[in-house]
Amino acid sequence: MSGKGSTFWKTFAKPGWIALLTGAGLFMALLGDGWWDSLAWVGMGIAAGLSIKGLLT
Repeated sequence: MSGKGSTFWKTFAKPGWIALLTGAGLFMALLGDGWWDSLAWVGMGIAAGLSIKGLLT
């Protein structure tokens, strides 16, 4: 049973973190201006950068 759990987390850990970063970035973009916009750019930019890196390798 422990083997299945470790396979699950190995498969979905990175996409899960990317989804959380993107969701947090979108939420911050809705909250306000100024620093919130900067944090939104960072949150969604990391996800976009990782996607581009995956396409190029």
